[in-house]
Amino acid sequence: MSYRVAMDIGGTFTDFVVVDEERQVTSTGKTSSTPANPEHGVLEGLTEVVAELPDISFVVHGTTVGLNAFLERRGTRVVLVMTTGLRDAYSIARHDRKELYTLRYRKPKRLVPRRDVYEVVERLRWDGSVDTAFDEASLQAVIDAVKREGIEAVAVCLVHAYVNPEHELLARDVLQRECPGLSVTLSHEIAREWREYERASTAVLNAYIAPRVERYLGNLEAELGSRGATATLHVMQSNGGITTATKAREQPIQTLLSGPVGGTIGGAALSRVTGRPNLLCIDMGGTSFDLSLIVDGKPTVSTETELEGLPVLMPLVDIHTIGAGGGSIAWLEAGGLRVGPQSAGATPGPACYGRGGTDPTVTDANLYLGRLDPEYFLGGRMRLDEEAAAKALRSIATQLGIEEAAFAEGMLAIVNANMADAMRTITVKQGIDPRDYSLVAFGGAGPMQAVWLAEELEIREVIVPWSPGTFSAWGMLQTDIRHDVVRSFYQPLAELEAAELEAVFLELRAEGSELLVAQGIAPDDHYFARSADMRYVGQEYTVNVPVDENVDLAAIDESFHEAHRVRYGHSTPGAPVEFVNLRLAAFGRIAGDTAPFSAPSEDLDPLLGKRQVVFDGVAHESSVLLRERVRPGARHEGPLVVGEESSTTVVPPGYVMDVDEHGNLLIRRDR
Repeated sequence: MSYRVAMDIGGTFTDFVVVDEERQVTSTGKTSSTPANPEHGVLEGLTEVVAELPDISFVVHGTTVGLNAFLERRGTRVVLVMTTGLRDAYSIARHDRKELYTLRYRKPKRLVPRRDVYEVVERLRWDGSVDTAFDEASLQAVIDAVKREGIEAVAVCLVHAYVNPEHELLARDVLQRECPGLSVTLSHEIAREWREYERASTAVLNAYIAPRVERYLGNLEAELGSRGATATLHVMQSNGGITTATKAREQPIQTLLSGPVGGTIGGAALSRVTGRPNLLCIDMGGTSFDLSLIVDGKPTVSTETELEGLPVLMPLVDIHTIGAGGGSIAWLEAGGLRVGPQSAGATPGPACYGRGGTDPTVTDANLYLGRLDPEYFLGGRMRLDEEAAAKALRSIATQLGIEEAAFAEGMLAIVNANMADAMRTITVKQGIDPRDYSLVAFGGAGPMQAVWLAEELEIREVIVPWSPGTFSAWGMLQTDIRHDVVRSFYQPLAELEAAELEAVFLELRAEGSELLVAQGIAPDDHYFARSADMRYVGQEYTVNVPVDENVDLAAIDESFHEAHRVRYGHSTPGAPVEFVNLRLAAFGRIAGDTAPFSAPSEDLDPLLGKRQVVFDGVAHESSVLLRERVRPGARHEGPLVVGEESSTTVVPPGYVMDVDEHGNLLIRRDR
């Protein structure tokens, strides 16, 4: 036997997708997450879906360990080392106000307080030449602090190290020689770009989560090895590609959006299969609601972002996340009802899980309204407690003086409004008309709320893919190994020769190829994507522009003006333009091509029966279908509920559901 396996840890459940390479059959699984020890839930679930771990030929993992460590501020204490005279650059940050009209505005709190920022005597000029030689003795204060206070991680950000890394490398040699086992992050290895503050912020964030991610991945690899697994563990990266766990331990910041990105990559694969170039992907799990766009068949990718006000320099798929999910808790504030962002998570979970939860959650509301089958949750492996859900809803409904059903629908309306507003953030507020997109709903809770979210944004079509509850894990099997390399390149376009640009790209290509070969990818399986960060002369920030294999400066200039117009709504053709960075994404082919869906082998009636489901305060007799029996080409009119192991799809009155040749559910308003 030979299996390709993807594992995705969520806040409530850990998802698995297993492809039997011999039989070309795809199966899925779910198990409860174990936040205290994430690897326990992974290993428990993996042994349920694959009987013999040595049979695994390929395994990829999406994890939120690093992101959760940052969001919950449970990372390690970090010491930051900067060039003498620049100690305060990280603390001062930028002078822009993130909330312009807040009278008592406070800058986002830094991960490293000023007292933990040290200086080292050295100085490089802008071109990388040495102004002041590196003074090893000036690191002694850092070494003493590490030994005295038990510090686990140090970030080093020296001026102009992105041009010449020599002094940062010397600093690491000294620190690791004097402090064995110390985790040292060098800024040029994490973000080889200009801007000292942003580079320092990125290096600090990497150092902050590094020990926790390193321990987690190390423990997981050791446990897999002890159980006979021999396949190399791969990890999903924020840039939409995958890498080995060994490489991920070196740069854990690349795993920050590891879990959510899998769904976006799955959306890109779905776009290719269905012929729909523009998709708005929503992933609603137990804890969070993640949104992303597929534009012209590709996920949107940024070269920098901010996390809670702290800048991060690295290529990453654009993901917008809010705290909304099946476990989101309803609560009262000043007499008004709020839903989320607090979540019941995996422990204790919603009240209906019967694990001690008493607060009403979105899942409890859906169960009370008849939209969930208490006997068929997780394919019947878990029974939901209807009385516990009703009791939890009643605890707040009585305070508001309304019936439980009205309260449950009110909860859903509030969480839907929160999610719809987040959807407008990445569409309407960016000048994108969501009506030009199809809504792809996945995650355990996404297909239950999708139609109402589509109504909010006037989206005409909802697509629910095969096994939506494990769709993000499936997406991880649809991508290749990826490494991004960048080179600062300050040159005005008008004074440049194409050969100069090509020479730098050839150097980047050699560097990218070396990284791929180190991960076992044969040269015949390498391919590359080139781009440049460009701007009008005098501007501060840049626009990323694709660069073809055959460098044509006139075409690049034209592409920049068009990209600027699309991004900002205006452009100035003919104005002087300059390059800032050159980028190359190096890919190694490793993705599988197994289609996840196969039509039912037997012609069984998908109708399991009827039950009362509440819509807009009225109980409707609704059809209940078993998705694994629904055949391509079928059409079903709402109201109906479609149950499957990983999720539940709800189709309200006035809508119709078609099934396409790939097993996707297509939901539209019944004209």
